[in-house]
Amino acid sequence: MTDAVIRLAGVAKTFTLHNQGSAVIPVMAGAELSVAAGECVGLVGASGAGKSTLMRMIWGNYLAAAGQILVAGVDVARAEPRQILALRRGTLGYVSQFLRVVPRVPTLDVVAEPLFALGMEEEAARARAAGLLARLNIPERLWSLSPTTFSGGEQQRVNIARGFAHDYPALLLDEPTASLDAANRETVLRLIEEAKGRGAAIVGIFHDEPARARVCDRLVDVAAFTPKAA
Repeated sequence: MTDAVIRLAGVAKTFTLHNQGSAVIPVMAGAELSVAAGECVGLVGASGAGKSTLMRMIWGNYLAAAGQILVAGVDVARAEPRQILALRRGTLGYVSQFLRVVPRVPTLDVVAEPLFALGMEEEAARARAAGLLARLNIPERLWSLSPTTFSGGEQQRVNIARGFAHDYPALLLDEPTASLDAANRETVLRLIEEAKGRGAAIVGIFHDEPARARVCDRLVDVAAFTPKAA
């Protein structure tokens, strides 16, 4: 697929067990993946098969042992840290299962921060953040508070709002509908559909099978990338 926004070729990953004689454990080999603009690819496989590992390699948190990971032309497997930071700033978004923010920063600014980083005028950035928080049913009275004081479900929705604040050309979604009620789940699915409609290339992990069936164009079983025994 030559027009892929995200493309993995021959990707391998090992972990070194430093507390066990520096034993090297191969966990992935020969991973191949192409995701075009406007396409959502769901990663499937049993627990421990490597879904999260693959996502973290695309994000640049895990270093690939071999292969190429191209995101909008940048090879994350070989990029300098400053290149990865620039990619995350404007091109590659990530909605994780956990909200990690600086304490005491108001929720409105937590959501708007990716837009501040891109140089958007503060009033416009906060207006965009407010719209997303409202869509995700975070009461306005909470917007001036730090989300570190929120419930788990509220933190998850803040995390989703932050992940969709900027129109990233590529998105990584890790269980974005987990533990949401029906109304908020529907909002998240619509946000994903809107992102696809504007051309975002999306890789996601969805244990919510009806959500996966609705937004994913195809599925990739990461068990196919399990290293073969010698």
